[in-house]
Amino acid sequence: MNEALIDLRAWRQFVAVAEELHFGRAAQRLHMTQPPVTQAIAQLEKTLGVVLFDRTRRRVALTPASEALLPDVRELLARAAALPARARAAAAGQVGRVRIGFVSTVGFEQLPAWVREFRALCPEVALELVEATGDVQLEAFARGDIDAGLMLHSPGAAPPGLARLAVSQEPLVLAMPERHPLARAERLVLADVLAEPLVIFPRRIVPSLHDAIFDLYHAAGRTPQLGQEAIQMQTIVNLVSGGIGVAWVPESVTQFRRAGVVYRRAEEFAPAARRRSALELPGCETSLVWPEGTVDPALARFVDFVRERGGGPDHREEEVER
Repeated sequence: MNEALIDLRAWRQFVAVAEELHFGRAAQRLHMTQPPVTQAIAQLEKTLGVVLFDRTRRRVALTPASEALLPDVRELLARAAALPARARAAAAGQVGRVRIGFVSTVGFEQLPAWVREFRALCPEVALELVEATGDVQLEAFARGDIDAGLMLHSPGAAPPGLARLAVSQEPLVLAMPERHPLARAERLVLADVLAEPLVIFPRRIVPSLHDAIFDLYHAAGRTPQLGQEAIQMQTIVNLVSGGIGVAWVPESVTQFRRAGVVYRRAEEFAPAARRRSALELPGCETSLVWPEGTVDPALARFVDFVRERGGGPDHREEEVER
């Protein structure tokens, strides 16, 4: 008999004999007659090639081999007994793994709170977090390295081909060097700001948001004067602090309190001569995205969790198939 073919019934009989140290009592415990138990142990010893019990007319004793095996066999039987419940839990999304890519902006406040709460609710679902820009996340999706991603984009402009759940919207704000003369102005004039060097992320990182910022300049008859490109929002803010230029960043970035930087919002701009209302700056949106047609209960549970915590009434979404 191949060792791999030893079934659980033989191991249960082994444990019963090892604990009772009597073949008759072991058989009674298993609701069997004694001969089949004796035969099963003999066959198990033959298969393993070791003696499991020292037998005399008066006593049955464990051998060193059976003493070594007994804890492992008990664990094996306990794990086998737990398999049906674990299978049901996995099907319900209570067990599993979800690999999530995320952009830095969502990591300031939203994501840490979600992770903490989700892990408390579903402790057996492992959340594996990977900080990555949108372009890197798309490559990871293509390789199958992540299951979901939190991406930044212009409102309604999430990457095509992915199911999505919009979780937040926010305006852009202006990050300026604290020592810049414009930073001390009570009201900013847009034309003055647009003349400053621009610190911005490469277009490949967030194409829709990059284009929206450039459209702001073009609508005012300006061409952006690029001061520096940087990938991470924290790096962009650090460059602004160093006086490299100004930057348009999501409002959530203001939580990154970098010395030497001030943030100015739309209401702090003076209205244009032909317009009395406040300046309308481009907005941005964060979405949870995942491959269309995904059949993964753990991911479905995480999507449902995020929908309950962060999904707004105007978002567009597609269900995860279970």
